[in-house]
Amino acid sequence: MEVRNPSNRNERSSRSAAFALLRSLSGGSDLISILPDRIYSVGRDKRRCDIIVLDAGRCVSRMHCQIILDGSDGKLRLVDGFFLQTRPSLNGVFINGRRLRRGVGSVLSVGDEILLGCRSGLSVGCQVRHGFVVEKIVLHGVAGCSDACKVFDSMRVVDPGALGNMELGTRAGLLLRHCANILQAADPVSYLRNSLDLDIGVGNAGINNIMDSGDDLIVAGTKDSSVHFVQSCEDGVCLGNPTKKIKQTGCPAQPREDTVRSCNSDGKMFFLNRLEFIGCNMMGKSNVVSLPELFHPVEGLVRVFAATFTSDVPWFLSSCQLPSHLPITIACHSTEKCWSSSPDKRTAKPYPDYPNLLLVYPPFPDIIAFGKDRKKQGVACHHPKLFVLQREDYIRVIVTSANLVSKQWNNVTNTVWLQDFPRRSSPEYSSLFGTPEHIKADFVAQLAGFMASLVIDVPSQAHWITELTKFDFSGSQGYLVASVPGVHVQNPSYFRADHCLSAKQIVRLQPNAVDFLGSVHSSVVGLRHRFSTTTDSTGAQLKILASILGKGRENASGLLEVLLRRNNNIPADVNAVSILVADLDEFSEGDCLQLGFLPRDVASWVSPLSDGGFFRFSAFIYPKEALAAALDANNMKAQLILYVSQGPKFSEISRLIQPVHIVPLCSLLASIQRCLGLWRLEEVLSQHKWPDTLETDFVYASSSIGTSVSPQFLAAFSSASGKRLHQQVDSDESDPEWGCWSAKHEARNPSMKIIFPTIERVRNGAYGILPSRFLLSLSEKTWQRLRTSGIFCDAVPHPDYRVGYPMHVKVARRRFRSRTGTSSFGWIYSGSHNFSAAAWGHIVHLPSQSKVPDEISPRLHICNYELGILIVVPPPKEADKGNLDLDEVMLPFVTPAPKYKESDKPATALAMREALAEATVAQREISLGAFAAEDGDVPEEAEEEISNTDEFVAEEKEEERIYAEMLWSQMDSSET
Repeated sequence: MEVRNPSNRNERSSRSAAFALLRSLSGGSDLISILPDRIYSVGRDKRRCDIIVLDAGRCVSRMHCQIILDGSDGKLRLVDGFFLQTRPSLNGVFINGRRLRRGVGSVLSVGDEILLGCRSGLSVGCQVRHGFVVEKIVLHGVAGCSDACKVFDSMRVVDPGALGNMELGTRAGLLLRHCANILQAADPVSYLRNSLDLDIGVGNAGINNIMDSGDDLIVAGTKDSSVHFVQSCEDGVCLGNPTKKIKQTGCPAQPREDTVRSCNSDGKMFFLNRLEFIGCNMMGKSNVVSLPELFHPVEGLVRVFAATFTSDVPWFLSSCQLPSHLPITIACHSTEKCWSSSPDKRTAKPYPDYPNLLLVYPPFPDIIAFGKDRKKQGVACHHPKLFVLQREDYIRVIVTSANLVSKQWNNVTNTVWLQDFPRRSSPEYSSLFGTPEHIKADFVAQLAGFMASLVIDVPSQAHWITELTKFDFSGSQGYLVASVPGVHVQNPSYFRADHCLSAKQIVRLQPNAVDFLGSVHSSVVGLRHRFSTTTDSTGAQLKILASILGKGRENASGLLEVLLRRNNNIPADVNAVSILVADLDEFSEGDCLQLGFLPRDVASWVSPLSDGGFFRFSAFIYPKEALAAALDANNMKAQLILYVSQGPKFSEISRLIQPVHIVPLCSLLASIQRCLGLWRLEEVLSQHKWPDTLETDFVYASSSIGTSVSPQFLAAFSSASGKRLHQQVDSDESDPEWGCWSAKHEARNPSMKIIFPTIERVRNGAYGILPSRFLLSLSEKTWQRLRTSGIFCDAVPHPDYRVGYPMHVKVARRRFRSRTGTSSFGWIYSGSHNFSAAAWGHIVHLPSQSKVPDEISPRLHICNYELGILIVVPPPKEADKGNLDLDEVMLPFVTPAPKYKESDKPATALAMREALAEATVAQREISLGAFAAEDGDVPEEAEEEISNTDEFVAEEKEEERIYAEMLWSQMDSSET
């Protein structure tokens, strides 16, 4: 290879001692010296290239690729095709065997092999390997970012392949777009000179010619434009005075890897992701963070858990430089796999080089499938964005809005929240069970429950739950808000149970001896078989059942206690648990009547946890529902409420727990009832009284607005957020809805604003319309339904350097101003929840089973897995001294957000299609070149209408019926 110096446009960087060394692959031991902040073109063209590849034929293009050492961060970058002057190479550039995508820069590391031309070696001229290996990267005395760096960062995302054979008008359109970048540069003149002078040829300064002189290095300077050969060197490196003989025996600076910074947070603030297009300008900003910075240093990682919607796993592994032996679990979305009934199909190990990396596809429940048939699938999405990074001395929890793909971390604005939690001296299992009385300390309970729901069918990952007990989460500064797909009921009021399950016999509990932990919503299986006309031809058993249920003592919620008994003598299932009813006032075991059994999946964790003495389980049914199920010919299931309490050995779990208990514990945590979605929001915010009269704004910014958003949903969200009627509103206190914010009030006086970009803002984006088509979702039907409400505001990015680039944030804020006007308080949510009923839940009202006449029982229909964080700043009277001011928490958009003008329209799917059709050829080429869809980068979930189902009557599934009949037959034969 031959080397010449690009024009010396930056004397400051030329005097820097930072440099990189490349070793040629074409034979010999040639070294190529790369100085900072200069663009080196590689190819066959001796007039335009700085690094010239000889005897390569057409395998290597005239202008094949470009390379630059970024003086601001010490990163050596390579790009195949660069802005207007250079098309991408014909045969490609390969980094460690993987082809570099056209127009997209890649950061090189020491040891990387760069191959120019055909990787197969079959093309003419490709029999000889042309390229180089990164030998060394040295940083010392590196100055700030030069304009050459800015040019490279801003242009390398444009795909020159899309510029092909453009007409003059098209190129003019591109130059107009480029003008915007020129105007934003700190030094527009230097920016313009550097970006449009890429083929200027040889400058006057020349390049240092490294010549062999035994063990020493001589740097010879030239003042002409001749090309100089790069010869071999063995030990030292020299730069500086071109006529002075220097010998050096060490690297004068830290290695490149040390330029990745660690980040820390107390959990009181949100970060924004570090955008790649202005990379060097963002260095040193305390409120931005990159994905590698979140993981740094990777050497101390013990294991990693991630949850995402879309993913590019190879990019993730290489970007964060994760070691191949590291245990990594990634929960991600796949419609086919998440709906599969086979747990084996919901995991994958697709990367042989990473044997401890497991992909998990969390299950979607039957109850939300169309027709309750999972084969028909339904509206559901695995949509959280979570990282849990475990180290020996602390664990880091990261909640973000960015999916695990390059573009969302590097080219689109997203929010990031993180907090580190220290290691405990000993595990604390009680922390996994949060209670309403200690909601401030339920962070780990919420996290454990959510993670357990993701890995419930993956026994090898159940250990994550026990790992969480080793760390102290009591200092959490935010509340986790999770959504899990299903039709959820509200937690029933706790009523003292008199009996609990035991391994040997039914145990009567001592008064006040129960430490309640939570409840599980389950069912009775085999009930219909027990009382069918085939089994009970005379109806005698059914009459006994009716008599016992009629005499039973129901509590205020209409629940009747039933008995649980272990069935150790049934070979079909060693964990089988029978459900019995009896007159508990005159109780003896001989007077019991068996209703049925616990479902197999529930018994599989109830029995071992009960046998170990860690937990007590009591059970309740709705007697009228149980009797109706016994009479029903359509396999209707009777609900069963399990109460979970501390067992006699609960305090000794950390010492006594065995591997056989880990999976059951994980299943318990996934099953125990917790407030989710809207109900979780209400649970947290109802701790405080929010003075509506002091409210200054209530906004929700989201990249996707659900099709079910209506006055009803807006009212439900506002009510969960603490919105109440003012006293002056006409209402009678005897009205059961007195004080509640309803759809009627919402339609008359909208409570909140929706922040969503206008089509003009999207059209004027830095790369046109196409990037937003992959991110934004708002149907024309929803817009037409809400347009007259006046609740839409434009999404103006903040800080202003992000203007022109898409936002993928999901942020809600309700802000209040103190009476003195000196401080602000309220709350901010950030995470994965889009503003949709699929994410937050759709409330359905059903007839209640309680004794209260005409009482209704609400259910929450959630379609998606979601996760977010809620930062709460209480009203001044309730706040601790020195509490955070809400205005200190940075938002990714301008507030107050500008209200839509009469002529404004949102960037609906229809509006973007029409705008793209109207765009000039040049604008379309820019969009296509900059943000063409790539693997793992697909549109956000498209929410469909959630049916307003009046009934969610569970039916006994075929496998449950077979299981129950098998247990009944073996029980009958054993008794015989």
